[in-house]
Amino acid sequence: MSNRMFGAVAIMAAACLAVALGGLAPALAGLGQPSNGELGLQLPATPIMGQIFDLFHVINTIITVIVLFVLVLMVYVMYRFNEKRNPAPSRTSHNTMLEVAWTILPILILVGISIPSFHLLFNQYNFPKPDLTIKATGNAWFWEHEYVDDKVTITSNMVNDEDVLRAKIGDEAYDKQFGSLEGAALHNALYKASLPIWNEEKKLRRLTVDQEIAVPVNKVVDVLVTSNDVIHSWTIPSFGVKMQAVPGRVAAVWFKATKVGSYHGQCAVLCGKLHSAMPIAVRVVDQPVYDAWMAAVKAKDKKKAQQILDADTASKVDVQSVAQAQ
Repeated sequence: MSNRMFGAVAIMAAACLAVALGGLAPALAGLGQPSNGELGLQLPATPIMGQIFDLFHVINTIITVIVLFVLVLMVYVMYRFNEKRNPAPSRTSHNTMLEVAWTILPILILVGISIPSFHLLFNQYNFPKPDLTIKATGNAWFWEHEYVDDKVTITSNMVNDEDVLRAKIGDEAYDKQFGSLEGAALHNALYKASLPIWNEEKKLRRLTVDQEIAVPVNKVVDVLVTSNDVIHSWTIPSFGVKMQAVPGRVAAVWFKATKVGSYHGQCAVLCGKLHSAMPIAVRVVDQPVYDAWMAAVKAKDKKKAQQILDADTASKVDVQSVAQAQ
């Protein structure tokens, strides 16, 4: 019985290790948006996020190997050296080689981890010359993005369930159907009624904004992050970017998106009651699309600017995964 139990534990440990080393996390993670059943980090869209992604999986593989080794060792010790099998326990107090090994090996592991870690930190804070500078300002509860060189500002507010329902059925029908509801009943009714519309329009619920910002692909973008009221956090997971927005201070972060697409993030600190209503949507587009979009923004034609982005099929959200993400 004990031999079968030990064998089962060993098989389970080997299976867990195979899963950890088999690249399951990348298969379940999305690019630029959350995925249903996601395991691990979102897929990288910048060189920095690529380094973060690789280091994350290397460290988790090391952790998995250590945990499984200790688990197997503990099970073996409990089986092999229990009182029934060892009525006269050994009097051995120490083993010099073993003590040297379990001191040296952890040091070597930590040194091995530190080398890519310091390399990543250096690259994160080694700012290349920017092609574009954006000042992101957090407000309670929305984001403003100022294109410093072009002197234009884009205000991004979250599109909620009520917005999509009013746009779909009209104000009169909305008031007739939902006007008498309030509180949790209103919230639940709006969610159930709007979910088919979100899926039909291929939009991400609670991550869609009324005005997206755009950046050209393969360009270095500096983001100056600050706040007008409380502490926020400008975060885009697939860019490997997360920076606190502190009132009265300006912090800086940079990214270089190498993949055309739609990338979503949100405020990542608890900033107040509508903390969950501060999404960020960045569209990475080819240079001609960006130039046309910026021309529309400078002309203060918000509708045309968003239409230009919506018409760019290359950078649209992955429609196959939208329904799963909801």
